[in-house]
Amino acid sequence: MDFELNESQQKLVSMVRDFCLREVKPHATSWDRDERFPREVVAQLGELGLLGMTVPEELGGSALDTLSVAAVVEEIARWDGSLALTVASHNGLGTSHLLRFGNDDLKKRFIPEIAAGKKLAAWGLTEPGSGSDAAGMRSTAVRKEKGWLLNGSKMFITQGSVGDVFVVLALTNPELRQKGVTAFLLEKGIPGFSQRALHGKLGMRSSDTAELVLEDCFVEDWRRIGEVDHGFIDTLKILDKGRITIGALSVGLGRGALEESVAYSKDRKAFGKSISDFQALRFMMADMATELDAARLLVFRAAMLCDAGRPYTLEAAMAKLFASEAACRAAAQGVQIHGGYGFTREFMVERIYRDVKLCTIGEGTSEIQRLVIARELFKA
Repeated sequence: MDFELNESQQKLVSMVRDFCLREVKPHATSWDRDERFPREVVAQLGELGLLGMTVPEELGGSALDTLSVAAVVEEIARWDGSLALTVASHNGLGTSHLLRFGNDDLKKRFIPEIAAGKKLAAWGLTEPGSGSDAAGMRSTAVRKEKGWLLNGSKMFITQGSVGDVFVVLALTNPELRQKGVTAFLLEKGIPGFSQRALHGKLGMRSSDTAELVLEDCFVEDWRRIGEVDHGFIDTLKILDKGRITIGALSVGLGRGALEESVAYSKDRKAFGKSISDFQALRFMMADMATELDAARLLVFRAAMLCDAGRPYTLEAAMAKLFASEAACRAAAQGVQIHGGYGFTREFMVERIYRDVKLCTIGEGTSEIQRLVIARELFKA
């Protein structure tokens, strides 16, 4: 296995880095402070082809492999975790579900505008009373003539209030629990479908998060994605791949904490010399670098297995678990190295410290990753 990015991937990452230095770094702090979704920058990402990374060229996408997507998400996260979350969610959840399980008519109708960033995609699985416990889903879809009547709500949905196209999971056979779930494609403005933005989050504050409400929302059958009662099985496949991008997002945030800490330690003076000269701090940064490099290798391994068409459920869970927790440790160490300044908004590590916690929760908590890993280990 070659864990080096090839020349085209390196050029892609360099392009993303230049864009972030120019358009993201100067504004990310104010976006975070104001909880403002940066629509204009997201639109520019669409123009660069970064909102259709996994979409085939014939549907208007960039047709990038999973490793390239991971590298892009990591680089964006280095500068703004919220924007990286938007990119990861748009590409990896709503778009991916429609692309992998939607019929040709659905894909031709919606994917080109999604890939161009003209329409943002969201994915509705989590509910107020069910996150990791998908069996606790309460939203229902009752069959009617020519369609389905949806009722229920979804919570903590990324792109929930700014999105245009929504993949929503609902129970079509409640007695079967998670084996009776079906996916549907909704659009903003459909009668009975409403969105409520959520504010006051700890981190990822400029990534849009919302509650989706379904009140006697009629959805024609042509909007159904995949087979009836097959939605949860499809969802597991979406989550597997999504864990790779969340792992990459974690690495990017951790890398930001490390690089900011190295730069700060060179400039900060204490006891007559730079604090980078103190062995205790050098050891802290050595540990950060080692763990983050290991995390990146785990992410790359899972991405390469995915691209090779080989099983990667175990490897994706390992990558997501280790990368998210290593990034949390790196962010905490980054604040410590910055001292009192790390506790202020003046320095990026404060924002990274708040943003990174989501990585141990989204796409399955650390505890769920351990369950997945253990399950794979003990398979007959």
